[in-house]
Amino acid sequence: MRKLNLAHIFTSNYLRIMIPNRDIFQAIADPTRRQIIGMLAKKSLNVNAIAKEFDITRQAVSLHVQFLNDCGLIVIKKQGRERYCEAKLTKLSEVTDWIDQYRKYWDNKFDSLENYLAKIQKKKKQNNGKI
Repeated sequence: MRKLNLAHIFTSNYLRIMIPNRDIFQAIADPTRRQIIGMLAKKSLNVNAIAKEFDITRQAVSLHVQFLNDCGLIVIKKQGRERYCEAKLTKLSEVTDWIDQYRKYWDNKFDSLENYLAKIQKKKKQNNGKI
């Protein structure tokens, strides 16, 4: 039993080292992966069909596809001998949520700037009329 527990601990730690934590932001950071997401958002494709659209090796495309799968942005379904990739875009809401906090910040800044510029213009008009 002890050997079994040690084997489990070893494989768990080994797998943790081999498969790094990947998040949605890492997935969309790469332009190739963004393009793959865009393609799969339109229709389900197999890896060969995806690879035809790029000037990189099929193996490199497969790695990008696996990365997207690990992040939960796509799912891979087997149909016969083929593996078809489908977009699963609900995870992109994490990006939207993150961006929204900064959108609110900048909206407030631009509103303040707009108010300041309107105040300056009003003052300028008042001063031009009092020569």
